[in-house]
Amino acid sequence: MIWGEMPELKLFVAPNTCARVPTIALEEIGVPFDTELVRTAAGQQKTPEYLKVNPKGKVPALLIDGEPLTENVAILSWLNATFPDANLLPKTDDPLEALRQTADLAFFSATVHPLVTRIAMPLKFIEDKALSFEIVRPEGVKAMQPVMRMIDDRLADGPWWYGDTWSVLDGYLYWVWSRITGVGFDGDAFPNIQRHHAMMNERPAVQRAMAREAVNVDILKAEGHYVPPR
Repeated sequence: MIWGEMPELKLFVAPNTCARVPTIALEEIGVPFDTELVRTAAGQQKTPEYLKVNPKGKVPALLIDGEPLTENVAILSWLNATFPDANLLPKTDDPLEALRQTADLAFFSATVHPLVTRIAMPLKFIEDKALSFEIVRPEGVKAMQPVMRMIDDRLADGPWWYGDTWSVLDGYLYWVWSRITGVGFDGDAFPNIQRHHAMMNERPAVQRAMAREAVNVDILKAEGHYVPPR
């Protein structure tokens, strides 16, 4: 796509969700885009209006000239292909290496993200509050330990997921780490991820993405719909 022919982009988001990842990606790209707040605590994601955008009833969803695209693996892959100069993923002419990048995205989406949910949102699995926080969360933390160890070991070879090259995988890890440590996951055993998180906090695109999220948090608080991490 020619940079002068930008599609109209609208990203449906909710604070603390993995919609933060494509928000960071879009801020890194630097193209104009709008975000629309989905009030998940009020069940807006299950309304007929939103289900027309994403029948799965989740965020994120990206409208591209009015056409919806869902799932972070697809959204981030589309952004990378559409805006190659943004270097969301390392450039490669090797089909196998390109598939390895897709596998990395799928790893965060299909392996890491479900563990995040068990740690950060245990009530999704057991409605009994006591049981969810006494059983689901500890089991999620236990399962996450070797995953974080693997990631921490990988980051020993360079500050970013791909060594010296920043990528949108770093945005995904940033959200994961923020989400789990925000509800008490002990990160002391993972110094490389801690360093990575601090470096991410210094990126202007991350700061802009978090500023957008802060505005939505304020809106939800004013409406009485904000549910803080716990």
